[in-house]
Amino acid sequence: MTDPRTRLAHALNGFDAATGAVVPPLHLATTFARDGAYALRAAENNYIRNASPTVDLAERVLADLDGGIAARLFASGIAAIACLLDSLDAGAHVVAPKVMYYGAQALMRRLAAKGRIALTLFDQNDPDALSAAIQTGRTALVWCETPSNPTWAITDIAAAAAAAHAAGANLAVDSTCAPPCTTRPLQLGADFVFHSATKYLNGHSDVLAGVLVAAAESARWHDICTLRTMTGGVPGPFDAWLLIRGLRTLFVRFERASANALAVARHFERHPRLAGVLYPGLTDHPGHAVAARQMTGGFGGMLSLLVDGDGAAALRVATRTRVFLPATSLGGVESLIEHRRTVEGPESPVPANLLRLSVGIEHEADLIADLEQALAG
Repeated sequence: MTDPRTRLAHALNGFDAATGAVVPPLHLATTFARDGAYALRAAENNYIRNASPTVDLAERVLADLDGGIAARLFASGIAAIACLLDSLDAGAHVVAPKVMYYGAQALMRRLAAKGRIALTLFDQNDPDALSAAIQTGRTALVWCETPSNPTWAITDIAAAAAAAHAAGANLAVDSTCAPPCTTRPLQLGADFVFHSATKYLNGHSDVLAGVLVAAAESARWHDICTLRTMTGGVPGPFDAWLLIRGLRTLFVRFERASANALAVARHFERHPRLAGVLYPGLTDHPGHAVAARQMTGGFGGMLSLLVDGDGAAALRVATRTRVFLPATSLGGVESLIEHRRTVEGPESPVPANLLRLSVGIEHEADLIADLEQALAG
């Protein structure tokens, strides 16, 4: 099986060799019996905090999908990010975007306030800001998110990798909104790729999980693996099994969501009740050329609408949709609408008139009609 679509649809194995079942088995055990010589019957399977068969299969599928040497699953996306940051030496310098997933930035700011890391935030809209923020011999980790949530600015991953490596730093890319069916950061030079597996990878709004995938063996990767075991931030087997279930349809789900989002973006691009549409698939988006080069499988289902008005006007639109559900999250089969400033709070850098859309797999005409009636109100 040479094409990733085929390998993913078969979850690598094709079927369960022990039973012939075409669906991967679910192993719920938290502990594992040893043999007569008191040796482990399977490598590392002694306790679920170390490894378990269902989690192991999910990790092998994810490593194959991203083209990495190995993957590690976590009980949430923020747990994965925390583990990566914990692998840094005390006081290590971290470079990250000014606009990014607010939970990750809040964690970084907290660690910086405690002196655990030093943090520099760069403006993704300035092409020179990232390289200017990196300090040779001091910066340990460059964190990029592309497209960035929720303005969908694009970072050139290959250029970021070159800048980070020239300074002796690692590059980690949050590719949650550009899963490996469209972007593979490790092949563009990143050292680590992160996904909130809750989102597109699972795709059904019923799993909480995060994943880190490494490009190569390194001391930091081994430390991350050790920390994951020591701190116990592992997912349960049923969550891992549901993740495998969702992953098997990733390519078809993402293709449909991308097509729907592009149709929505084009329809509302110059709408009289909007001040703008933020979507990297639009040719006038500042990062379109880089996105087209990096996102080879589609521009994704995430876009933002800038309502022609204030935050109150945007909130009114968010409460009038009927197909778009007013809820936090993204990447599921159902379409969601969210007023990010309300969710992030008064310190949010997100414009008050911004509405974030996670476009699902419904019929595009229903999605467009729903937004039209909400805006008309």
